[in-house]
Amino acid sequence: MALHINPTNIRLLSSSLAHSTRSSTPTTLVLRSPGSSRGGQRGRNFFHICRSSLVDELEGTSAFTAPEAQLIEALIGIQGRGRSASPEQLKEVERAVQTLEGLGGIPDPTGSELIEGRWQLMFTTRPGTASPIQRTFVGVDFFSVFQEIYLRTNDPRVSNVVVFSDALGELKVEAVASMKDGKRILFRFDRAAFSFKFLPFKVPYPVPFRLLGDEAKGWLDTTYLSASGNLRVSRGNKGTTFVLQKISDPRQRLLSDISKGKDVKEQVDKFLSINQNQDSGEIELVEGEWKMIWSSQMETESWIENAANGLMGSQIIRKNGQIKFVVDIIPGFRFSMIGKFVRSDTNSYELTMDDAAIIGGPFGYPVQMETKLTLKLLYSDDKIRITRGYRDIVFVHLRLDRSKK
Repeated sequence: MALHINPTNIRLLSSSLAHSTRSSTPTTLVLRSPGSSRGGQRGRNFFHICRSSLVDELEGTSAFTAPEAQLIEALIGIQGRGRSASPEQLKEVERAVQTLEGLGGIPDPTGSELIEGRWQLMFTTRPGTASPIQRTFVGVDFFSVFQEIYLRTNDPRVSNVVVFSDALGELKVEAVASMKDGKRILFRFDRAAFSFKFLPFKVPYPVPFRLLGDEAKGWLDTTYLSASGNLRVSRGNKGTTFVLQKISDPRQRLLSDISKGKDVKEQVDKFLSINQNQDSGEIELVEGEWKMIWSSQMETESWIENAANGLMGSQIIRKNGQIKFVVDIIPGFRFSMIGKFVRSDTNSYELTMDDAAIIGGPFGYPVQMETKLTLKLLYSDDKIRITRGYRDIVFVHLRLDRSKK
């Protein structure tokens, strides 16, 4: 017996954008690859890097080079700083890393002042198997992880810093450092402490470094340091690869804020405003599975209404004009709703969803319902999509299966 639900009309609204990074002059770098469309060029994908007001707010104004941008692109959407990366994502990052290492970057990076300062850890190949700080904190997106390098002082040091939140405080693990050669830094951990905002004193980190002997020692090779001093690739003595940045791509910043639940609506608005002056043109619905990672409104009490209105779960886009909503209900059961999409305007699509069912294993239970949607894209690239939709709700989706292009 089929369930019957009254037809629902949903209107999804959006508008278009592109990516931003740094530039010392008002320049625009556009990289295109097979996938989606822009400016009427159907069947092509793109990401767009342009100067913005956010760029001017940050120190340093050098843009990423094209090979560096390829690494940034590979990192977008990888959660847990690599912990949740798929084998294909790991291969893509490694290819981009090897390309940069082949180019060389700044010669003798440890001798360059560009290596000094605070670096944000964006990716590591072994987030759960290396040092204690990595095993405990690195794979948690809610925390920010930094590495500080200061070699030109009377007390040269390398420190790993985990910032829990602006309100809570941080953990800092410090090491005495020295330069072995132009690429390698030798270090020995000797002290660590928690600094909590609500305490007037530091709390010692319970690791007896003096008793660890050689286990407290290690080395770090910098295999690529960008000429701008904004991007660094390092490899450690335990076989770990690290990608660190002083400046983050706006998409990285947005995904980080979503993971932390920190002023997300304001950050989405800022992201959109950064890109509001991009060239006008068509934006395609990019094929693949898109997982909703944030919306500006909480779900309603009716899960099936949420599923039908796109307030939860994933959307699967096919080249044949088919779209599917998929929501996991409980283990082994999911809601599925299939429909068609047709372009109705420059960045608008008409969706008709009319094939709904609750799936349990090999069995399907039909749900009689039809939903008509008008979808207008605010922003879409190969990784992230932003729309404004049902009841004026803003949605952010992250692409999961980039292998299908």
